[in-house]
Amino acid sequence: MEQISTSETGNNDNFGTAEVNPYPYLQQEENEKLKHLLQRLHLEGNHHKLRSGDVLQINEHSLHSPQVCAEDELVQTFIQRLLMMNYRARNIKTKETNEQGQIQQKHNDTSNDDDDIFDDIFKNDTSSNEGTSQSERIHPMDVQMAVFHCADGFLKQLMVTKLSQCQYALPLLVPDPFTRQIEFPLWTFRQIKKSWKTRNTNNEIISQTQPVYKTLTQMVFFFRFGSVSSSKSQLMNSLINEKHNTFFHRNCPGSSTTRVLMDGVVEIAWFCPSGSMDDKFTECVAFSNLHGDAGDNEKQLQILTQMASVNVVLLPQLDRNDKRMIQFKQLYKDSKPLICLTDNVNSLTNTMKGKYKMGLKDRNQSDVFEELRRAINECLSESSSHFSFEDLSKHSDIRVDEEVDEDCRRGREAAQQMMSLLKNEDLTKIKESFLPHQGKLWHQWSQQNKELHRPPAGETEQERNKKNASLKEIRQQQYDSDISEFVQLFLKEMCLNDANMFFLKWLGNLLDEYTSVGLSAQHQKYDEKWTTVKKLKENRDPSEQLKAEQTELERRSEELQSANFGLEHIMREIGQIYESCSSVRKNKKDLETDFSSLPSLAAEMMISGYPLELMDGDAAHVPVIWISAVLDQLIQFLGDQRVFVLSVLGVQSSGKSTMLNAMFGLQFAVSAGRCTRGAFMQLVKVSDEMKTQMNFDYFLVVDTEGLCGLELAGKSKREHDNELATFVVGLGNLTLINIFGENTSEMQDILQIVVQAFMRMKKVKLNPSCVFVHQSISEVTAEEKNMEGKRQMQKKLDEMTKLAAKEEVNDAKYFSDVIRFDVHKDVKYFAQLWEGNPPMAPPNPKYCENIQELKKIMFNASKSGGMMLIDLKDRIKDLWEALLNEKFVFSFRNSLEISAYRKLETEYSKWSWSLRSAMMETENKLQNKIENEAIHEVEETVILRELKEANEEVKKSMSEFFERDTYASILIQWKTSFEVKIKELQESIVRETNRNLNESFKQQDLRTNIVAQRMHHENTLYEKSKELALKLKDKTNDEETLKKEFDLFWEQSMKMIRDTLAIRDIDIMKDVRKILSDTYGRTLVDQLKEDRDIFTVWSYSDYVQTKRSTGHIKKAIRVVKETLGLSPLSNEEESRIKSFVSDVVQQSDKMIQSFNISKMGYNKNCMQQLTDYVKNRVTKHQKDEQSAKYVLKDEFFIDLVLSICTRANKRITDQHRLFREANDPVIYFEKKREEYYSIFQKYCHDETSTAIFGEIICQKLKQPIEQSIYKKTAKDLADEMRKKCKSLNGNRSNLEKHILKTLAEEEDFDKYMNYIHNPRDHFKDFIRDEVSRYITDQFSVTIVPKMKKNIELLQQKILKAAHESTKHQVNSGDAYLWLKIFTQQISDELIFSVKDFSGLKHDGVGVKLLEDVIRKVLPTIMSDICAHFRDFLWKLDYKDRPDELLIDHFCQCCWVQCPFCKATCTNTIANHDGDHSAAFHRINGLNGFYYNGTNNLCTEFCSHVVTSSELFKSSDQWFPLKEYKRAGGVYADWSITPNGFEPAYWKWFVWRFQNDLEYHYKKSFQEEGKIPEHWRTYTKQDAIDSVD
Repeated sequence: MEQISTSETGNNDNFGTAEVNPYPYLQQEENEKLKHLLQRLHLEGNHHKLRSGDVLQINEHSLHSPQVCAEDELVQTFIQRLLMMNYRARNIKTKETNEQGQIQQKHNDTSNDDDDIFDDIFKNDTSSNEGTSQSERIHPMDVQMAVFHCADGFLKQLMVTKLSQCQYALPLLVPDPFTRQIEFPLWTFRQIKKSWKTRNTNNEIISQTQPVYKTLTQMVFFFRFGSVSSSKSQLMNSLINEKHNTFFHRNCPGSSTTRVLMDGVVEIAWFCPSGSMDDKFTECVAFSNLHGDAGDNEKQLQILTQMASVNVVLLPQLDRNDKRMIQFKQLYKDSKPLICLTDNVNSLTNTMKGKYKMGLKDRNQSDVFEELRRAINECLSESSSHFSFEDLSKHSDIRVDEEVDEDCRRGREAAQQMMSLLKNEDLTKIKESFLPHQGKLWHQWSQQNKELHRPPAGETEQERNKKNASLKEIRQQQYDSDISEFVQLFLKEMCLNDANMFFLKWLGNLLDEYTSVGLSAQHQKYDEKWTTVKKLKENRDPSEQLKAEQTELERRSEELQSANFGLEHIMREIGQIYESCSSVRKNKKDLETDFSSLPSLAAEMMISGYPLELMDGDAAHVPVIWISAVLDQLIQFLGDQRVFVLSVLGVQSSGKSTMLNAMFGLQFAVSAGRCTRGAFMQLVKVSDEMKTQMNFDYFLVVDTEGLCGLELAGKSKREHDNELATFVVGLGNLTLINIFGENTSEMQDILQIVVQAFMRMKKVKLNPSCVFVHQSISEVTAEEKNMEGKRQMQKKLDEMTKLAAKEEVNDAKYFSDVIRFDVHKDVKYFAQLWEGNPPMAPPNPKYCENIQELKKIMFNASKSGGMMLIDLKDRIKDLWEALLNEKFVFSFRNSLEISAYRKLETEYSKWSWSLRSAMMETENKLQNKIENEAIHEVEETVILRELKEANEEVKKSMSEFFERDTYASILIQWKTSFEVKIKELQESIVRETNRNLNESFKQQDLRTNIVAQRMHHENTLYEKSKELALKLKDKTNDEETLKKEFDLFWEQSMKMIRDTLAIRDIDIMKDVRKILSDTYGRTLVDQLKEDRDIFTVWSYSDYVQTKRSTGHIKKAIRVVKETLGLSPLSNEEESRIKSFVSDVVQQSDKMIQSFNISKMGYNKNCMQQLTDYVKNRVTKHQKDEQSAKYVLKDEFFIDLVLSICTRANKRITDQHRLFREANDPVIYFEKKREEYYSIFQKYCHDETSTAIFGEIICQKLKQPIEQSIYKKTAKDLADEMRKKCKSLNGNRSNLEKHILKTLAEEEDFDKYMNYIHNPRDHFKDFIRDEVSRYITDQFSVTIVPKMKKNIELLQQKILKAAHESTKHQVNSGDAYLWLKIFTQQISDELIFSVKDFSGLKHDGVGVKLLEDVIRKVLPTIMSDICAHFRDFLWKLDYKDRPDELLIDHFCQCCWVQCPFCKATCTNTIANHDGDHSAAFHRINGLNGFYYNGTNNLCTEFCSHVVTSSELFKSSDQWFPLKEYKRAGGVYADWSITPNGFEPAYWKWFVWRFQNDLEYHYKKSFQEEGKIPEHWRTYTKQDAIDSVD
């Protein structure tokens, strides 16, 4: 069995804690029975109290309600049934008793003797009796009372409240099982109310609702002396409700002959009349029942007989001297009415005044019940005494739970102190006086905030700024408002008192009591006025009276709203205090605690089970700042838990809250006077063992106000209903739509609202599910009626879908087009809530069964998972932001989906880097083999095989990410597309690598010739220096002579090389101008300035010539534009040319890279190829239909080529420098002069051929080693920066954030313009700067150690190769074969071939010693390389540098810019599916946008203007900005989400660089484009902070 967890209390009267009986006077037998009962119920040893929080959590028992359970599950099953208001909670069969209850069979087929038959029938079966006694079933009331005794105060109160809802009798006086001390559990009655109706003298029905602890009623007290044959409790039930077992009796299912905990318990129940003529009693009457023999429970007998209006005693035949007879005589002599029920056949007899006797034996039960009722009524009419809980609590012989519990008493005192402040206050003015922050100011702010998000046509930025200023002013007024003493006391108590849950309960109860009478009166007034208005409308009365009555109705509506006052309003006030303080960013002077601590109070209340107001029903607004802060605090307390959101919608008073209360055991307000307003959310914990099955930690239940209710205070109810439905449907993972009764018109109204809400969810890619709950349907068991009902429901839903589709501009025809819906599974019919007519009817067990079925559906739906609390916060904000705007679908920004997608992008960045990184290693290895002529072709299959391991790792990582990530349920929608993207990326880099390698093969012959020529000279020099050394053998001791001879030899050799083979410097710009001049003439080319950069112009108007317009109007427009100097190009055309230029530049960069200048050298043909390519692209662009309205001038092509070449100039020059250094013999050999002199000296000193040859090998290894080390270090450095550099360790969005911060810090306008108009170039420059800075800062710390590590590894590989070569050639002694094996061993790592030694003699080289020479000389070479580490970037080809590796990684993404504000699409995949989008848009003026007909730059944010009806022009047509997609082209490809977030960054930028912007665009910020003054308050730090 699952054990119920417990909590400590401060009481020392814990039930069942004593190992040894501390009360020796108790009978041992009773102790043993009690101990045995607790063991069977698994409650033994519970040293602490059971808590309400433990039984309210979702566990196995709350989802399954078996008819038969094990004994150890009795407690859980009873509690769960009780929480569901199932009055069959006491009727639980156990497996043991069920087995015992099987019919016992005793076969004796062989005997037919008469005596045997007699024995079979009449003889006692002792064995059967013995078996029963050994394992007697547990009495149902023992289960109830055991839980009651073990429960803490809150669970007791919950239990008793639920017992009352089940129309069960409630424990009034309860003896302690050990001490027999009698306790009056007054606390448990505090939430119970009773309603009834009576008739006054005018026969008018009067309704009353009162809390039972305040109710003053007459009471009938039943008790018995000794044992009686009739059931007292059953007799009482006949008086209260003969169809329901209000009091448990001996004939109830599950009853047994033994009970342990009920003797001495007094239970109480009330009969509440309905106002009908056949009521058994005309007034509310209390009935109390003393269990057990009254003679053994003298205290209870004495107290109750004194307080009762009528005493009813069941009396067996007693001896005259029996003490019970003495007690009875005293009662009989008392003046109080007494009815004596005896075990005889007498009918009702009045023995004396107020004294009756009646026999029960052998009488018709109906007669008995009727006579008894008549007698009680007569006695009640004569009695003037009344019973009250207050009087009962004053008895000195009983203990009152509220008085003995210190926490409870302290909580009551604090609550009473607060309530004393409300004394004599007008209920309708109370909120205005005591809760000023949430009144008119909050309502004004809410209304103006909606107006701000729904701008009228033509609204200017100045008008928007005025609204913003007004909102700030209202917040300031809120902040300046004093906190009432009432709220201060509340905050003080909540902050200081650890036992604040008692305080909250007390305060809630007292507020409810305080407002209930006033609310009832207000409702009555409102109903009367509503009836009057309705009649006047029906009579079509247009008189002034109707207007006056409607005005009065509005006033009554406002008073009704004002009269509502509960805990939720206090928390609303605290929320507004918090929001006002947050707005002005400082604490209130009269707030004793810091305002930042306020959300923790609400979070603690939520954890404790209190609902939190999500949407203010009075202001029709969501306090997003407050809700977000509370959820943040909730995350602090609980961690970021996963929640499944269950929303409920339905018409007013349709039983939504009641359904939730039954489903989860909650206590949402359900009385007609306190209907839910707005929306409330409440946490329901999932038990640990269920979390694994349900995949989340909490249910978040969202209860809402009724749709289609009465219009209150003039608000548009339809609009509010649509907002509310859209909000909670979007919030919910599952929405229950509650429909009450069979009123088709009401059903139609709610269905249209709900269908429209779901239609909106589909459009914004939210996929909630729904279940329709049709309540209060009769004959729910009739299957054929249910089928017909479902068919009608489907028909209605389809009809409403068509209606909603018109409003939402949707082509859906059926409800199943909108949401996944199965009418057979997703429509549930509920029985009527009450079994009979209220107020005495108990809940219908069939209703509870329906609840259980619904819970199973909900459980299955919840397996799909919920959302994290942090995501719930974002979802609330997104939904509300979208609802504030007029068009929800157009405005919705799914932060949860955006967060998930950004996370996916970050992971994609890692996966793509892994593949690129692996491919870099593969390509480098294969390039080495190609240059070493170790391979002569490469197939794609070979490359794929090399990439296989990295590809498998990426696939594994992807699979784990999509399956296990927090956002798995959201990410699944992109799984396939990203798998395709990774596959495409893999294919792309394989193709690119294959293309590069094939290009290398093509260039191999030329490169081989270049290398061979260099090697020929190199080896020739070795041989000639050797010859010189042999001539100078006799002068080996004269170093000076040797040096002079070598220098002379060297100068002569270099002169010869210089004259014939030197590679010259280049001037590519001169070459390009020559190529262009040959075509366009020197004059045109020369007159164009070299420093004119086509990439930085903000308009291409100077480069185009518009085609002559046809028609007078178009000609006139062209003339006006030319006259005013306006651009002849539309924004769309400017964007098209910009995109074209950007693409040409990108492809040109790839072409330049393919020239491989660092290896092949520069040739003028390269520039000719580039020029031809650009020309072809321009010609093709000109033929495009979209470019048909303009002609690109020759200047465009010339400037484009010159700009491309100017940008590439440094790169080509640097690559040519690398080529010269490696291949120009003069430069190459000058660097090696010292090496040659070293070899020369060795020849002179007659060192062995092996030593000299070994040194030559090491000298030739130096450059390949350098290149290998530098490439490897560059890649390692890029890897490291991807992990450690803050700007580069995420995705493109993270990089952009750092770019914006850097721009603000540098305050360089030209860089800003480059970023705005050429984002890709600016990103590249930024990455280069970051890499350069990182290298400078980390060179000694990071880079040098990396290089040294790589050198050590490479040295080990070289020495290993030398060893392997020696091992294979030790016997042959052939130096050439040794060299061949050696170079093959390291061909993967180094560009080093046996051909490098062609022409070099190796006579006399000893293979055995060659390895030793290399092992000795190589470290010196390595040390020399280490000494020149700082030159490594200078010696690397561009494509191998770390900055270029990172640029290649980060810049392979979408660079399309917003046509309005130039914000760059944030999608990290080029040519992605779907619309372009940006997280944050900018001010349109940054792009040169200006107001039509003026020179005034725009100061409006792009994401704001798209909500406007203002017009903009595209392709000579005007379109409303809010319908920008209709303009087609670049506009149709963008999705711009309206939102109220306007980053301070761009506001600061505009005012900081106002003059620069005006000069740049030749326009100004004036009139409607005037910069708002409050923008100038933003500092640079504000701008930087806003980026985060």
